[in-house]
Amino acid sequence: MTTAPDTRTDHPPLPDFPFSWDGTRVPAEVGELRATTPVRRVRTIAGDAAWLVSSYELCAQVLKDDRFSLKDTSAPGVPRQYALTIPPEVVNNMGNITGAGLRRAVMKALNPKAPGLMEWLRAEAHRLVDLIVADGPTADLRGAFCEPYSAGMHCRILGIPQAEAPAFLRSLDIAFMNSACPITGARLNWDRDIARMTALLDDPATHGLMGELAALRDDPDYAHLSDEMLATVGVTMFGAGTVSTSGFLAMALVYLLTHPIARDLLRDRPELIGPGVEELLRVNLSIGDALPRLALEDVRLGDVDIRAGELVLVLVEGANLDPEKFPDPHRFDVHRDNTADHLSFGGGAHYCPATALGRAHARIALEVLLDRLPDLALAVPPGQLVWRTGFMKRIPERLPVTW
Repeated sequence: MTTAPDTRTDHPPLPDFPFSWDGTRVPAEVGELRATTPVRRVRTIAGDAAWLVSSYELCAQVLKDDRFSLKDTSAPGVPRQYALTIPPEVVNNMGNITGAGLRRAVMKALNPKAPGLMEWLRAEAHRLVDLIVADGPTADLRGAFCEPYSAGMHCRILGIPQAEAPAFLRSLDIAFMNSACPITGARLNWDRDIARMTALLDDPATHGLMGELAALRDDPDYAHLSDEMLATVGVTMFGAGTVSTSGFLAMALVYLLTHPIARDLLRDRPELIGPGVEELLRVNLSIGDALPRLALEDVRLGDVDIRAGELVLVLVEGANLDPEKFPDPHRFDVHRDNTADHLSFGGGAHYCPATALGRAHARIALEVLLDRLPDLALAVPPGQLVWRTGFMKRIPERLPVTW
């Protein structure tokens, strides 16, 4: 899909988006835009113009309206948030999985009720805390807990050896970069990871989802699937799943460690951790940029006419902190009756398929951490946390803690 040149005149110059990488505070621009211009022209990292949508009502409208397409954001010639770091055809990954007839197998693998998964997560959380206690204090909670816990869970779901986690993890810092121009290492890492996952299809020790996909190669009904297509399912699930779950968990911990009343509440009343995770999904700032969609036709959005071929960005933190939807939105309230309406899992056709798994992953982690390390606290002032820039998730480079 190609678009006509943007002939709109923008005065003054467009504000650059994203606004801030700091995950301890909501950028000041968010509330101002939502109140005054909830559909606002901005300039992306790639240098293209886009419409930033910041109110809950309009964000939800974009996500549910099939005239706004995720798949077409990867088409040649369209405005972009940033350069692609994966092959264009992989952008619509769940659509590809469904089209290949693999959705049932993938959804089965993502079910938190899979035999033994919850027990494994709890045991793994305790194992990682044992290592932290043996080595500390202090500890980098992101590097010592969040990433290995998330990566390990995805190895187990995929049915590949836990020893594979470091090899696939090393690609993610580049794979999820936001860059104005193509990144040389992205393609190199992608090709290496696809080759590695393809080899695992032939490994007799492979089980779980990848074992099930490998077995399909003997089924004539799946003759249309190549080894590369099957490996792509594994690589994308590991990458997107690990970055999303570890990023949210790290940011949930940042929130609790900088809001000790919320931390103490969940520590002292562990039965509230379940609804607490839902509220943390609403208030946390882990989605560092926005959810992109391309307008397939002219659409009226609020007071603005969006033209076919224009890029629209759904600002999740704007929607989740919209006082019109969530009264007193900055208050952490585990008894809020509409918390689950947050948009942290997206919406519409591209609603995240791993919502139950993501919730269980975070709940068990927080239960174990707050029980085992009841005096968990930041080891540095919040202002000394170093935030990663140019990345699809807001994350601290390190999360130094003591207990």
